[in-house]
Amino acid sequence: MATTTEPLRLKAELETWIKSEVAKQAGDFSAVKPGHYKPWRWPIHPVSYDYHIPASEWHGSAILEHAGQSFPVVVARTPWGVFGRCEILRAEAKGDSEEDMLLTLLDTCEPLFGRRNQVGELLGLGGPYQGRMRELDALSLLKLFFAADRSIAHDAQKELETKGGLATYGPALVAILNETKHRHRRTAQWLVLDLFEDLTSYCPGPEAEAEALAAIRNMMWNAEDDFARTIYKAGVVLGGHVCTPDAAETIIELMSAPSRIARRSAMHASFHLCEWMPIRKNQVMETLRRATEEDSEPLLRAYSAGLMKDIQNEVVDHIAEPIFDDEP
Repeated sequence: MATTTEPLRLKAELETWIKSEVAKQAGDFSAVKPGHYKPWRWPIHPVSYDYHIPASEWHGSAILEHAGQSFPVVVARTPWGVFGRCEILRAEAKGDSEEDMLLTLLDTCEPLFGRRNQVGELLGLGGPYQGRMRELDALSLLKLFFAADRSIAHDAQKELETKGGLATYGPALVAILNETKHRHRRTAQWLVLDLFEDLTSYCPGPEAEAEALAAIRNMMWNAEDDFARTIYKAGVVLGGHVCTPDAAETIIELMSAPSRIARRSAMHASFHLCEWMPIRKNQVMETLRRATEEDSEPLLRAYSAGLMKDIQNEVVDHIAEPIFDDEP
């Protein structure tokens, strides 16, 4: 069982690492818009399966060279070409000659080498990480939340989620939500919010939950972007998963936030708040009514009016969320 000091130690170590990473950014604290998430799948389909190469054909050998490393390759020479299989890298390739096969195998493995290099760099290893994600400790996995490659970050989240002792990670996860300078913070924050759909497992008790809600509120309040749909996700967590009186108050407050991104997300959340907490319907409707008259964004005035109609009619779905013309 984790001691009471472990969560705070993990939080402090992560914050120290983030500070060191931010120092490398040379004063550029603007968030980076990440690319679309593409799940990492490895190994890829082995080409030899398509040709039904029997085990008896794999009696040759070769060496794949990459960045000063040598990887043994077993070779099968067949009427259909030369096949190579690297067990260490769990990869195969086919070519017209052994040289051609090795070049193809090298090209096939480039995404794997790139992934290993990025993990190694984030963890400060001075070289590629050769192990598996499941072998990393919690601090290392939390660092990978900030990877530029979203597949690395998402895989790290999955591994953290399966480690157990979830309450140990709560303070560190809240620290990620409070982060305002790391350029890859949006993906990391989205991942935290995804975990916080089960908030009480990570932040048990009123005090821990209040800290998490305050972090979500502060992250949204002046949000300049919705990269990785992070601010949208925050509204989903507040209105569709936490559903407590404090979450309800946070949603209502955020409907008047300085950030139009935050207001849009909170308005969306208010629809679902009415589903889960009908007692808040009158308060939500009044807040939306004011927005139809007072919000500085025409699109949000129309959006709030549409939401009011949908809530009143008790429809299952709601009006589509607007996209601002100048939204990156």
